[in-house]
Amino acid sequence: MTSPQINILGNKSLTFTVYDTKWIPSSSRFVVLGSHARGIGVIQIYEMQKNELVLRSENDKQSPFKCGTFGATSLEERHLATGDMNGRISTWDLQRPESSVWTSKGHEQMIYCIDGIGGIKGGGAPEIVAGSRDGKVSVWDVRTTNPVLKLDPAPSSYTNNVPSDCWTVCFGNSYDQNRVLGAGFANGDVKLFDLRTSKTLWMTNVGKGVCNMEFDRSDIEMNKLVVTTLGATFRVYDMRTRGESSDTFAHVQHSAHESTIWNVKHLPQNREVWATTGGDGKINLWKYEYPAQRKIKTKEGKEEGVAGTVRSLTSLEISTQPVLAFDWNQDKEGLFVTSALDQSVKVGAVTRLSTVK
Repeated sequence: MTSPQINILGNKSLTFTVYDTKWIPSSSRFVVLGSHARGIGVIQIYEMQKNELVLRSENDKQSPFKCGTFGATSLEERHLATGDMNGRISTWDLQRPESSVWTSKGHEQMIYCIDGIGGIKGGGAPEIVAGSRDGKVSVWDVRTTNPVLKLDPAPSSYTNNVPSDCWTVCFGNSYDQNRVLGAGFANGDVKLFDLRTSKTLWMTNVGKGVCNMEFDRSDIEMNKLVVTTLGATFRVYDMRTRGESSDTFAHVQHSAHESTIWNVKHLPQNREVWATTGGDGKINLWKYEYPAQRKIKTKEGKEEGVAGTVRSLTSLEISTQPVLAFDWNQDKEGLFVTSALDQSVKVGAVTRLSTVK
């Protein structure tokens, strides 16, 4: 066998629902975020030793956690930023997690998603973005108490006077003085905002609720954007193919998981490879193949983008329940941590990645 293979190295059953899990930067430890049945939040830290996941610390908090990121922290501090079910954004020093380093009531309703930039990820000022059930998107600099930017729902996103939930956010194009914010919504809207000019850069609708989206790299000129949906499909947009006549980006749509695709995460060591996790309990691995030409001239002499193709590399069923969280290790190629609604967390590795051409 010469193709990549997904292997589970360690598994831990838990007594609470896990919503997110992240590797602590430059560490063999990872953090688990979730909610106890009695409605309080929990932060756990684990370390893998001889195929066993060993609990190193546990702290209960007042509000259940929904999401977390290390993207805006420095490698020296390694502060975890979290979004909780009561609309609060907080940062935590995991060496002293008894109380938060910084916190703000960012939203009136549950925070579904969070991302960070300017720390271990991307250039520029450290910022955190959060999306909420209230349909709003907020951008924060943790050195201040007020949001840098707050984006209210568009009038067209309301149904029966209720705005469409924001389910996913991500940073990209973060180099020099540039920075782009992406947001995906329950009504299928995908929106990109240029944070340098404070203007909407582009928007589209993918037909189904947008569960997750991620640029293949956040710290370079936009290259590719993967968007996953409730409808068992994902799209790969080539962000360097904006057409002159259609004013959109070339994209390819692919079916997967036969259910909701909850997550997409690009391999840090190879931006053409990414993993998706789904409601079918599987992890799927994919690779993007570029076309011979990313742009062509039409008969009218205008440039139009050409989409590439998506190749399936491998797949593994790891649970009978939806797999909600997935995170690659930044230092060890192929190493990952993941969690599912079966109240478990797993560490695994994808081997033979060097065979991917």
